[in-house]
Amino acid sequence: MARRLAEVAKYAHVSEATVSRVLNMKPGVSEATRAAVLTALDVLGYERPTHLRGNRPRLVGLVLPELQNPIFPAFAEVVADALAKHDFTPVLCTRTGGGIAESAYVELLLAQEVSGLVFFGGQYHEAAANHDHYRLLHDRGLPVVLINAAYEDIGFPRVSVDDRHAVDQALRHLVSLGHERIGLVLGPADHVPSARKLEAFQASERMPEGWDDGLVARTPFSLAGGQAAGTTLIEKGATGIICASDILALGVIRGAQRLPLDVPGDVSVIGFDDSSLMSLTDPPLTTVRQPLTEMGLAAVALLMTQINGSGVSSEELFFEPELVVRSSTAPAREAKGERRRAGLPSNHLTT
Repeated sequence: MARRLAEVAKYAHVSEATVSRVLNMKPGVSEATRAAVLTALDVLGYERPTHLRGNRPRLVGLVLPELQNPIFPAFAEVVADALAKHDFTPVLCTRTGGGIAESAYVELLLAQEVSGLVFFGGQYHEAAANHDHYRLLHDRGLPVVLINAAYEDIGFPRVSVDDRHAVDQALRHLVSLGHERIGLVLGPADHVPSARKLEAFQASERMPEGWDDGLVARTPFSLAGGQAAGTTLIEKGATGIICASDILALGVIRGAQRLPLDVPGDVSVIGFDDSSLMSLTDPPLTTVRQPLTEMGLAAVALLMTQINGSGVSSEELFFEPELVVRSSTAPAREAKGERRRAGLPSNHLTT
């Protein structure tokens, strides 16, 4: 018993006396401290005393940035289905402009005594954002999994899409179509996945000669942002544009069509994510597909391992994306002319 008290106290960062007060339901303990002690019991694999079991819900917090981008509801569905097989229920939290902050959601979820959390598109994406709530979760030992997180100092297991491979596939496709003026539309400057894409883009051996940094545009993740960024790049002569999300890509297409230019006749556009709606856009969007099902299942498996009391590595687990070619990309104008002179149809692709 004494050993258990010591281990739980150390894990919850409280005194053994406080642990004893919680276990014996004594007054004078805050809800936050009580939750930390009970979480420590669960994570360390100790069975709760009968009087503390009650009807405690088996909840997992699922924190998303928003639901307008179809990729986030699609991921939530995968995670919810996987959690249900383990008899857990997700508590969905979404950040909105002017709404509840991510740190406030963490406090609410801790008050609900969730067994763990999964973050997708969290503030860990933002280098300049406050990350104190992640450190709080780490200090409490609560099971957490981060999706597409690049930071190594938080200490949580991470499930990520391989941004380098994603950019390589998109760039290879545009170069094969004869595009030389290739632009890149990214998220804000402190958005870490965008920084990874830019690094891969600049380091790629497939980069056409004469490419310059002027063909990189940064913008918030929105249709309006994509439209403005795409218009700027097109005016600088870009004939092919790779975007950090499908939402940005749809904005680029709208901007091109309002110039007015034809997509893909004048400008080829590639997105990133690939929700089920991207095959229904006009034109259907060529995009790099995140393997959401595989990533979601891996995230839940890592979370369950932690909840069951076993340790997991914080080393990033990468999943390979897939280029899905649809109708928003085509040979560059110059390449079409060369193909006609060679007696090839304009949509004939060579490798």
